[in-house]
Amino acid sequence: MTTSTTSTTSTTPTSATPATSPKPPTLLSHDRYCDEVTHQMDLLRATLNGADLSATVPTCPDWTLAQLARHSGGAVRWSERLVTTRAEENIPPQDVPAAGGPDGDDPAALDAWLAETAALGTKTFRDAGAEASAWSWTDDHTAGFWARRMTHELAIHRADAAIAVGVAYEVAPDVAADAIDEWLDIVRFVQRHVPDDSAAELKGAGRGSIHLHATDAPEGLDAEWLIEFGDDGFTWRRGHAEAAVALRGPLTEVLLAFYRRRPVDGGQVEVVGDRELLDFWLERATFG
Repeated sequence: MTTSTTSTTSTTPTSATPATSPKPPTLLSHDRYCDEVTHQMDLLRATLNGADLSATVPTCPDWTLAQLARHSGGAVRWSERLVTTRAEENIPPQDVPAAGGPDGDDPAALDAWLAETAALGTKTFRDAGAEASAWSWTDDHTAGFWARRMTHELAIHRADAAIAVGVAYEVAPDVAADAIDEWLDIVRFVQRHVPDDSAAELKGAGRGSIHLHATDAPEGLDAEWLIEFGDDGFTWRRGHAEAAVALRGPLTEVLLAFYRRRPVDGGQVEVVGDRELLDFWLERATFG
């Protein structure tokens, strides 16, 4: 679901059909993703602690903080169910036990449910192993896909919560870089397999290219990306290159701007070159 200025993550793009491209490489290990499910949830819980859960989330304007928390926990419960049952087809979220969270508005009960949810997801993903079979909306039908997807689902919604509450947001550099990789793969999937989504418009060989450049990446982390448009869609790769437009800044801020969690004119990142091309991307890069 998208708005004119922001986008929200979801767990499955509508009308998607399985892709046939090979599984993309990932930056982190399966065990790391499993650990991150609990770690990101713990940080989300800390962000929500003491907050007004009825407050609206600016980057997800249809949601309150409580709804964001329930969505995040529900996504983990749903994906955990797919893995634990070795599902061969989608399971409707309403058929997943406890996916909606606790009854009532008690913050302590909601927090306990989130903690229990993360522990359940981490254990199931780890015990299954990365290659265990589980349905997904991509060609990667494995537990490893879901451990990675939930890592970034929680990391980005944690940013939504932090922005709503007005606290600082930090994420490990390797997690942030992998989130950008995953986002590019997701948008590419949607472009190719959901023809009525605005992402399908991200094509055109004459458009030029986009460069993302993290200015504070630690040594050994390649935190630059090149996105190139072709007549059949776009491709991307890591690395430094000249481009029609560059989005530059601290890695976390590049991630948030690219995910449309912060405005590119907010002073945290710099745009050099063809701003219209960057806007063309940001307005059409969607998920769900």
